[in-house]
Amino acid sequence: MPADAKPLRADAARNRARILTAGAQVFSERGPAASTEEVANRAGVAIGTVFRHFPTKADLLRAIMKDLLDRLLSDVDGLLRDSAPGDALFAFFTGLVAHAARQKTVVDLLAEAGSGLNVPDAVGRLERSVGSLLEEAQQAGTVRRDVALPEVMALLAAVCQGAVQGGWPPDLQTRTLAVVFTGLTPR
Repeated sequence: MPADAKPLRADAARNRARILTAGAQVFSERGPAASTEEVANRAGVAIGTVFRHFPTKADLLRAIMKDLLDRLLSDVDGLLRDSAPGDALFAFFTGLVAHAARQKTVVDLLAEAGSGLNVPDAVGRLERSVGSLLEEAQQAGTVRRDVALPEVMALLAAVCQGAVQGGWPPDLQTRTLAVVFTGLTPR
């Protein structure tokens, strides 16, 4: 919602949230070719309600992406607050890979839908948050000092893409992350 927009009524906010949840599920299952009608049916709203909130499918996909990134940022904040020093980066990595393996969601949507879904502000905030996790882990001595943020972001993207494309079961996720974490850990 634009900064100058009026706050949504409670029922409109509920509908918007239902549309985002349904949209993430439908696009995860069927890819970017899924229809907004399917999203409306899954959300239990009329198609006009979907278009009132998201005038185009690209707007809906962008909002789904932003919603996911906002949830990831919230996860990072919780991990920084609640995890033992140095453990948050590994916990975030593990959670994100598990999510990617369960649902194709945004990783696939972005790859297939192209640059029309550009959400640089949210991606930049996520990168800064992962940078905070990396810094905390390096200060705690759980991650090598010579590892930089671009390498961590590349590893996150690559491992998540592998989990998405391969639908990795939990044991493969665990083994793969063990290799990655061993490479990040000081010798």
